[in-house]
Amino acid sequence: MQVYNPKKWFGILFQFHKSDTLRKLSLLIIFICIYTGIIAYLELNHFKISDKPYVKNIFQMHNLLGFALSLLLVFRTNTAYDRWWEGRKHWGALVNTSRNLAIKINSLLVSGDNDEEDRVFFRNAIPMYASVLKDHLQSEYTRYSLDEIDHPELKQIDASQHAPNQIAAMMSDRLILMHQQKKITGEQLLFVNDNLNAFTDICGACERIKNTPIPYSYSAFIKKFIFIYIMTLPLGYVFSLQYLVIPVVAMVFYVMASLELIAEEIEDPFGHDANDLPMAKLAANIRKHVAEIL
Repeated sequence: MQVYNPKKWFGILFQFHKSDTLRKLSLLIIFICIYTGIIAYLELNHFKISDKPYVKNIFQMHNLLGFALSLLLVFRTNTAYDRWWEGRKHWGALVNTSRNLAIKINSLLVSGDNDEEDRVFFRNAIPMYASVLKDHLQSEYTRYSLDEIDHPELKQIDASQHAPNQIAAMMSDRLILMHQQKKITGEQLLFVNDNLNAFTDICGACERIKNTPIPYSYSAFIKKFIFIYIMTLPLGYVFSLQYLVIPVVAMVFYVMASLELIAEEIEDPFGHDANDLPMAKLAANIRKHVAEIL
């Protein structure tokens, strides 16, 4: 995730980061400039149709369509940001759930040699869920270092299957085993059950965001709308702007296409883009905090 200071205006204005839309659109902007220049040259020097009212007034169509296009782009970016923010809220809930479970486990286990094995298990299992969930959402095999885990049960994870479910099942089995060994009572088992269930709820909510993208027809329509709008823009404004229509059309294309690119980047908050959620950092914080508690 791109970290920045929103108060540094000049630094943001003149900084070209990895996800900067100007860098991504540079070739298309050059193409638009060449295309607009050709249209302006032909209309001003060869076609001589500036006295045709039906051609000279074509800009009115762009005035009408521009309002509709702006509404579509606003709705597109708002919808994409809602998906990004919802993903951030679920990962915030994962941080709190991990801390709460660790605090409750720490309270239930008394200090002693008989409980050290359980402490080690949950000290590894709770932060491991966050790391495995990150790789699961990014469609990768788990990269959690199993060689550093002290408890043998956690080394039996099959990365080809649903790894987060396996971690949650192991923690549930461990709590039930502790209840059978009389280390915790039935009421205490219910005391931590809600936190354990929250892991699966958070995983399911994140999978819903990842596996349900913006409908293709809607995204494709906006791209086609922007293309048609930009391709016809020089036809109506070349008579009033002359060759200044070239930078004007390029600027309009840059703004509209940038909004669409930003929406594409943030609508999937679990990817590898610069503005996606900092899941690795959140998972590292969970590991640190759980280790402090247990």
